[in-house]
Amino acid sequence: MSRETDEVREAIAGELSLMDPGVRMSRSLAGQLLDPDFVEVGASGRRWTYDEMLAALPEMDGATEDGPRYDPTEITGVLLAPGLVHLTYETTMAGDRARRSSLWRKQGAATTWQMYYHQATPIPPDSV
Repeated sequence: MSRETDEVREAIAGELSLMDPGVRMSRSLAGQLLDPDFVEVGASGRRWTYDEMLAALPEMDGATEDGPRYDPTEITGVLLAPGLVHLTYETTMAGDRARRSSLWRKQGAATTWQMYYHQATPIPPDSV
């Protein structure tokens, strides 16, 4: 169930920004959106840390203006606790689909939401 609070809208905006090629190419911009304690379990099953993700992001899919891009659908979110938002959605890129889940947090005097955890699960081609 989506509860469209300001917090959820801000986390969704951050999530969409991380799919933007200009952000993916910029270690500085991406670094502002990823929590220093960030961890991802990618669709490949690989575990990524903050530093690994920032180093690899410019070379990953979706990082060029003229290349394939993520097409997100059904983004919903809920404020789990003060400073903690959970988002779920699906993406399609070059025919490959994945279900995604992200935790965004805003701590202390922070002015922006940052992605703390992300997981992508591939959707088999014959699935609905």
